Amino acid sequence: MVRQLRKLVTIGVLVAALLVPLPDAGTAAKAIESSSSSKSKSTKTSKLRKRLLPSRYRGYAPTYADSVSADDPSFDDPVVREAAVSALGRYNGSVVAVDPNTGRILTVVNQRIAFSDGYIPCSTIKPTIAIAALEENVITNDTMLKVGRRKYMNLTDALAHSNNVFFEELGRRMGFDTVSKYGRLLGLGELSGYNLPDEHPGSFPTQPPAFGGVARMSSFGEGIQITPLQLAAIAAAFANGGTLYYLQYPHSREEAQNFEPRVKRDLNISNVLPQVREGMLAAVLYGTGRLSYDAGGEETPLGKTGTCDDRANPSRIGWFVSYADEAHPKIALAVLLRGNTRRVKGPTAAQVAGVIYRKLREQNYFGETSKGAAVPTPSSGK
Repeated sequence: MVRQLRKLVTIGVLVAALLVPLPDAGTAAKAIESSSSSKSKSTKTSKLRKRLLPSRYRGYAPTYADSVSADDPSFDDPVVREAAVSALGRYNGSVVAVDPNTGRILTVVNQRIAFSDGYIPCSTIKPTIAIAALEENVITNDTMLKVGRRKYMNLTDALAHSNNVFFEELGRRMGFDTVSKYGRLLGLGELSGYNLPDEHPGSFPTQPPAFGGVARMSSFGEGIQITPLQLAAIAAAFANGGTLYYLQYPHSREEAQNFEPRVKRDLNISNVLPQVREGMLAAVLYGTGRLSYDAGGEETPLGKTGTCDDRANPSRIGWFVSYADEAHPKIALAVLLRGNTRRVKGPTAAQVAGVIYRKLREQNYFGETSKGAAVPTPSSGK
């Protein structure tokens, strides 16, 4: 009886604390400062209220935000945008959707973040590292690498479960110059778009990062800053067989009517793409990206999650890079989440993508003629 009573009292205290209105920024700062010298119950209450304060008071971007208020969606694909906005909800993040067959941007949700300086790619760098290792004959799809005391993995499972030890070893075997060669080949550190004046190129290191060297660079993307636009462009190239298109974002009726795809470069990776695709498919079927799976659809997405802390832009980062489907890809996605709670992680970003896929299926998006099917034959552009 005494224990039950104590539990009820404790619950009552917590509920009362939760019902206390949160102060504004100035009052909150004073409350936290003054409570640091308090004792007993006041100290516990202060800690609870500090934990409940919006994260902007603690040096981080808030997990929840209005991610669309500053956007200009005038020339987005309305079906894709509605699905992306609904799926992102109140998460502080961004969604970029691209037609992988043309490089045309279908929607950019939270354009402020998408056109920013970029963020650490976390484990979404791993497919790029896999491409490099396969192309350089460092491994084959069947190569087993030691990732634990009595544990070995091949490439498929390493991508599915986002094993850091596996990709750190690949980075060490290839070295910084080789890793850099393929990172830049896939467009890292350069503008991904054609005539996108607001875009930033992100950044790519000129020497191994001080923290973790090329090993951590190959598992977490240490030292790299990538934008959602760049990641969507890479996803599109994986989807279409290895053509890296310039991303184009028509902003007038005339530009939309006269749209013409522009090829940035042919990556010549078609011979190794099947092995990487197998790992990205495994990530969706039984790995870290399984929340993106749409059980009611025939189009199975492929994808790769990424979760880490971004010290350059202090916050937790959750990524998911994806496309659907493998046979006739119609859309490539990059989903980014930022914040400081445990919900900000790659699997949550994958869940956002899964909602997008489900909503598009419900709108018969995958059953329609591709939005890019009527555009002229691609031409090279600079």
